[in-house]
Amino acid sequence: MTNVAEQMQQQADEFRQRYQAVREEIGKMIVGHDEIVHGVLTSMFVGGHCLLEGVPGLGKTMLVRTLAETLSLEFSRIQFTPDLMPADILGTNMIVENEQGRKMFEFQKGPIFTQICLADEINRATPKTQSALLETMQEGTVTVAGHRYVLDKPFFVLATQNPIEQEGTYPLPEAQLDRFLFKLVVGYSSRDELNTIVDRTTRGTIIETNKIMNGEEILRWQKLVRDVILASHVQDYIVRLVLATHPEGPLAQEVTNKYVRWGSSPRGAQTLALAAKVRALLDGRFNVSFEDIRRVYLPSMRHRTLLNFEAQAEGIDVDQVLLEILEKVPEKSDAALAATA
Repeated sequence: MTNVAEQMQQQADEFRQRYQAVREEIGKMIVGHDEIVHGVLTSMFVGGHCLLEGVPGLGKTMLVRTLAETLSLEFSRIQFTPDLMPADILGTNMIVENEQGRKMFEFQKGPIFTQICLADEINRATPKTQSALLETMQEGTVTVAGHRYVLDKPFFVLATQNPIEQEGTYPLPEAQLDRFLFKLVVGYSSRDELNTIVDRTTRGTIIETNKIMNGEEILRWQKLVRDVILASHVQDYIVRLVLATHPEGPLAQEVTNKYVRWGSSPRGAQTLALAAKVRALLDGRFNVSFEDIRRVYLPSMRHRTLLNFEAQAEGIDVDQVLLEILEKVPEKSDAALAATA
């Protein structure tokens, strides 16, 4: 048992070192936004997709590009516009002529056949085009004309959207939002960070990033994350936090019944468990704590919890509701408290 524990600790330490190496390389280009960078990297090591929301010019696209430059993975960028069609993303069958002069259909792969896909301003495309990503994000496959194509692993969709300019945009449907592991809200830079950004970008300084990690290593870390221990009482805390977002449910809080229209799907619980395991490894542990769960609660749940009209009328945002739920739900269940009494 001692050897197993030592081996697990060694793996956790190695993961933390490699994670930090990628983080430092990204830091050469991206100033600040530590929680956003952690969120993107957590999504990658879990094997999930990430939605970045923020006003233009905050470095969302630069962050994704820099991540691609630090990883030995194929990268493609899709600029979403109202006239973008599903075939522009997935690919289409083209008529080609072979050496014998016979014409035949040949599938021309679209830009989604990559490993890191930047879906820039994803909410500018029509719902028909947005829905083209549903199968790809969930299954890692593309189906065209009855043929199913499997994408190379690892595969990540990192999408950006602008929350303030709503003219000419199409809000993402709930089914697609649910397929993102995290929704990260990118805020403004601080005074010191903005000074550093101006220094780096207006003085002719050329910054180069190095390749730190390849796909094979990423898949190895994704497997390690799933091996992290999640105790039953900690898992029950995750379940109760998710059920607390369901209005009129047995564990619904007062704020839930007042302001929430729809609560989280089971994907919310899966996200909390996996993201918390990454946090545990970064803290040098091979078991998940209650604090690990609290730290990933907002990015895991804010896009899976839909507020009602009363919340909108009173100017209540989803983070306020979730923070109150987080405060009200105890770490130990009633049964556990009764057992220890």
